[in-house]
Amino acid sequence: MKSPLLTLPGAVPAEGVDEGVAAHYGDLFREQRALADGTGFVDLSHRGVVTVTGPERLGWLHLLLTQHVSELPPHQATEALILSAHGHIEHALYLVDDGETVWAHVEPGTQEALIAYLESMKFFYRVEVADRTADIAVVHLPAGSIAKVPEGVVVRETPYGRDLFLPRADLESYAGKAGPPAGILAHEALRVEQHRPRLGFETDHRTIPHELGWIGGAVHLQKGCYRGQETVARVQNLGRPPRRLVFLHLDGSEVHLPTPGTEIRLADDGPDGRRIGFVTTSARHHELGPVALALIKRNVPVDARLIAGETAAAQETIVEP
Repeated sequence: MKSPLLTLPGAVPAEGVDEGVAAHYGDLFREQRALADGTGFVDLSHRGVVTVTGPERLGWLHLLLTQHVSELPPHQATEALILSAHGHIEHALYLVDDGETVWAHVEPGTQEALIAYLESMKFFYRVEVADRTADIAVVHLPAGSIAKVPEGVVVRETPYGRDLFLPRADLESYAGKAGPPAGILAHEALRVEQHRPRLGFETDHRTIPHELGWIGGAVHLQKGCYRGQETVARVQNLGRPPRRLVFLHLDGSEVHLPTPGTEIRLADDGPDGRRIGFVTTSARHHELGPVALALIKRNVPVDARLIAGETAAAQETIVEP
């Protein structure tokens, strides 16, 4: 879905999964600094929006999600995953309940598969699932923002800022009041700095929650009764995940960033050494320079020097080995 904000001055369209919104508006670092200072907004109107209504909505979702939501208080934000039977991550939901409706935004293009799964699990529960992507746009206000939220708009407030579920028809008018726009690249650079994984970027077909540090934040260990729970419990109690998420400080002398999928090796082994992982997201940060998130084998020493493609990289631990 193409955002009307692509007509704003300087807007350069994003590509790939984030197609439909602006990559930037002409000054990537200025946009990052504005978000870090708590000003401006990010157009996330390409993300899917799903709602669940009905008197049994929280109890029903509690049975399906990795998060404890049966007693979720109104207006309290949370994150949750849906796993495969083998414990691999299939969906990531960013949730809030307004007292009558559960609102969730999800990765662009994933809402149809998510809704199909939810519909298949309704049985006799008094719930209704709806795709609201066509009429609701997600807008992100950074932490510290004093921008006003229109009356009646559902807000999901987190330590990283506020996600607004804004009527899509109001998107252009709200943009004129919310401060300078920042593109998705600025938003992604801060996400990398904050070590926050993203479905489809830090995940592949075999990713389990432990590898990304999603235990606790999106996976509640004191609940059962959800698909894939056996794998979560087994890894938590008896073993270790095969891979771990790391933050990389990249050599700033390189002109090009290593792209997602770039193979990572031990620097001591050189470019022909054994593959030990791959880059998941890379970004140019306004203070830290070139940085990245990556998945590497769990047993790689935390002080090992790495190379991503041909770029030297120093790792910072996110998930303990």
